[in-house]
Amino acid sequence: MQVDWGTFWVDILDATGDTLIMVGISLLASAVIGVLLGVILVVTRKGHILENLPVFNVLNAIVNVLRSIPFIILMVAIIPFTRLVVGTSIGTAAAIVPLIVYAGPYIARLVENSLLEIDPGIVEAAEAMGATPWQTIFRILLPEAFSSLILSLTTATIGLVGASAMAGAVGGGGLGDLAIAYGYQRFDTDVMIVTVVLLIVLVQGLQSSGNVISRRLRRR
Repeated sequence: MQVDWGTFWVDILDATGDTLIMVGISLLASAVIGVLLGVILVVTRKGHILENLPVFNVLNAIVNVLRSIPFIILMVAIIPFTRLVVGTSIGTAAAIVPLIVYAGPYIARLVENSLLEIDPGIVEAAEAMGATPWQTIFRILLPEAFSSLILSLTTATIGLVGASAMAGAVGGGGLGDLAIAYGYQRFDTDVMIVTVVLLIVLVQGLQSSGNVISRRLRRR
């Protein structure tokens, strides 16, 4: 079936907007969750400032389980939860819920790795000067890892773009849904090429922006 390119470009703009909304909202929510979980995973591990092995072991297991589930399966598996939260399992709003569940644990691991890269001597020096655990977290750990955290969030954002495209396979909206509806179901190669190029441009722009911000923060 021949595509009406005049109408299609309008659909492209709408789909791009949907993708940006999905990625933006899910990134904000999952970043808050991921940073919180990542910090807890670091400070509650053995020998750290708030050592609590039961909390660490339980949280570590939960994060591992959620990270083990492919996004497309996770999206289908939590449809009842998605319906409970947003009232539907189809469309842009419905895709945001599984995106948050998917990205939260992923960001938690990235944050954990960034914080573990900090020299333990810095934390020990803070404790020796009488810093409380909360002061150590907010004045030492997070500021020291800020440049690395920006790169981690950039990586997570790119992962969300890919996941949002996969959401199109089950009616999640955005560029992925457009590619499925036009490119796959109508066997239109040109449409697939356009959507792929747009996704590549979006990802490259995000990666370049993240690199620049991280580099400037590192110089400071």
